[in-house]
Amino acid sequence: MKLARLALFILLATANSGGYRYGAGDQAFYQPAVEVRLHPELFPRDRALIESQAKLTVVDETLAAASRLTHLDLPQLFFVLYLGSLAAMFLAAEQLAALFGVSPTASAVFLTLLTLKHRVAKTGANTLEGYMHPRQLAFALGVFAFSASLKRRWVLLAVCWILAAVIHPTTAAWWAIAIAAERVLTTSGRQRALMAVTLLVFVAGFFVASSLGLAMMDAQWVRVLDSKDYVFAAGWPAYAWFFNLLYLPLILLISKYKNDARLTAPALALFAAFVCSYPFTESHVGLAVQLQVSRVFWLMDFFLALAGAWLLIDSPFVRESRWLRQTAVAAALLLAVGRGIYTLYEPAAEHSLVRIDLKKDDWTEAMSWIRAQPADWQVLANPDHAWLYGTSVRVSAAHDVVVESVKDSAISMYDRSVAMRTAERLAALSSYDTLDAGRARAIGRAYDARVMVTETTHALDLPLLHRNATFAVYDLR
Repeated sequence: MKLARLALFILLATANSGGYRYGAGDQAFYQPAVEVRLHPELFPRDRALIESQAKLTVVDETLAAASRLTHLDLPQLFFVLYLGSLAAMFLAAEQLAALFGVSPTASAVFLTLLTLKHRVAKTGANTLEGYMHPRQLAFALGVFAFSASLKRRWVLLAVCWILAAVIHPTTAAWWAIAIAAERVLTTSGRQRALMAVTLLVFVAGFFVASSLGLAMMDAQWVRVLDSKDYVFAAGWPAYAWFFNLLYLPLILLISKYKNDARLTAPALALFAAFVCSYPFTESHVGLAVQLQVSRVFWLMDFFLALAGAWLLIDSPFVRESRWLRQTAVAAALLLAVGRGIYTLYEPAAEHSLVRIDLKKDDWTEAMSWIRAQPADWQVLANPDHAWLYGTSVRVSAAHDVVVESVKDSAISMYDRSVAMRTAERLAALSSYDTLDAGRARAIGRAYDARVMVTETTHALDLPLLHRNATFAVYDLR
């Protein structure tokens, strides 16, 4: 029975994420970071950009080692890890629900709510991803660690949290705050006050120390992040403030109604972390910006789903009405199923539940041709190619690219030199669709690009190396 529930959870989560897609989203960074560990000859020019973020974790080395050990190519390995991450989330969430004393029916509603992928307002984090993302597995391990804390199983807590920290350090950090706060709640008397003060002083002191000891982002550096409208909360629209500030009072009210304060301290501590970080982030303290502390609202979203499932099913008013309970269960299931079907079959979707490898289209065909060329060829492509055509040059061709607007801008928050490189190159390619042969060659010389990829409608007076119905690859030498 549990296996059937797990299969349904994975099916609904995948459908509501628009299907599983290899090479999408943040895999524009993770996939090349692993590729370069497997094939050191790749990305000779983009190595510094990739390393600026990859050096912060060992997940790329770990995934490369897993690929060698299992003899799985990255598409197959990433799909297995995607399934493993969802399975871990299912098991962790079900265990936590049981620890909070919710009924099996409420637990089922909680798990159903978790399948409804959505973006936590202006945090840059989705509750689920339609591809393998390390932070999804780290989040599930954080839930396991939180449950271990509730059960006072300290070795298990340490193991789960350390694994989460290895996989995605910032996600693990938010769970550390939640776990520490839960310990404060369950400690009595003066020890509780001492631990609470210690936690607050630690969080505040961390940001103060970071402002004194680490780089400040200057105006030029910050400007590169303009397209990342989730980084600086001062620029959030009113709706983002409304929804994110609503988590705390809702969790507190439901916890009080349930007469169970075990979510109260974690929610308060996570909110306090955001408040403490706010002045340092807005002052452009490098570490505070890079930590993206607003993602604590992802954990609060998870806690609210748990509290909300109890309210819908187990609260005293609903518990007395079988009709209300059945209606709540049916509504949650119909919402998850209906939304999943719509997400998969809306006009812009690919209409498939799982795509383990890259999509077979003219873009990947052109990239496959480039992949077969010498590894030191750098590619000049539209800076927006990743979101225009579905995958980045680095993912689909395993070659350096002059610039990729979405991912290079995101990586820029970790290194000023990468930010300046990205800004310069985006400016140089701001009118990519109108480049003529002379300007294309000049850009190729400036950035040592060997070939240029354009749509066939943008014909250039350059030697043609490869062509299909949609794309042409030109020689810039």
